[in-house]
Amino acid sequence: MTWRLYELRRHKRAGCDALMCSPELRPVFGRVRRKVPLVRYFNSSPEVIRLVVMMYVRYPLSLRNVEDLLFERGIDICHETVRFWWNRFGPMFAADIRRQRVSRMRGFKHWNWHLDEMYVKIGGEMHYLWRAVDQEGEILESYVTKTRDKKAALTFIKKALKRHGCVKTITTDGLRSYGAAMDELGNREKREIGRWANNRVENSHLPFRRRERAMLRFRQMKSLQKFASVHASFHNHFASDRHLVDRQTYKLQRSAALAQWQSLAA
Repeated sequence: MTWRLYELRRHKRAGCDALMCSPELRPVFGRVRRKVPLVRYFNSSPEVIRLVVMMYVRYPLSLRNVEDLLFERGIDICHETVRFWWNRFGPMFAADIRRQRVSRMRGFKHWNWHLDEMYVKIGGEMHYLWRAVDQEGEILESYVTKTRDKKAALTFIKKALKRHGCVKTITTDGLRSYGAAMDELGNREKREIGRWANNRVENSHLPFRRRERAMLRFRQMKSLQKFASVHASFHNHFASDRHLVDRQTYKLQRSAALAQWQSLAA
């Protein structure tokens, strides 16, 4: 192989056109990279992978339930393939959804947040999943810790404020860690406490609890953090508040959400 042929193949792998491989034209054109599909090296189509990931994360199904439902549709895959695909592509899809939603939500003012922590057992040991929800039920942040002291509350609130910006009021329960953390941040006056004021975030725990029971709980903190973040993004994307709108509006919202979902990894 000559040096010229070697240079041509090397630059074609980098995404350059054959014309751009000339040393005289490289400073003019620069390096052009092609967009590599996420499912390039997988022996399946993007539509099947999206369907598998959506069924496992969105619905309270086990790995073998997803395998059986796909077999009825003529798709023969193993349950371990379902596990591998959701671990590989679930965070990618969730990050893309979160990036688009956060960029759109920054144009609107968040006038109320609801913060709460829920108990999750991992190997017989109690852990805490901190969750922030806005006034419309949008899950803003999920964070897993071993304790629920001031340090954990401060880290959680900082993460939410950094990603979503300032807020008018923050509704919490009577846990004193919230007050200590907000004193350090200097926004204690934004805190609100009421007997039923935090029902919005309490009700938002229910879809995650149903999914947790189907998965037979978690075995590691990092797997809990990973699934909580992915599940939150999927829930926000497909939630349409069907009890607040008529049938026609619900169908339009559902079609729009599904069309945007199908554009991922297309």
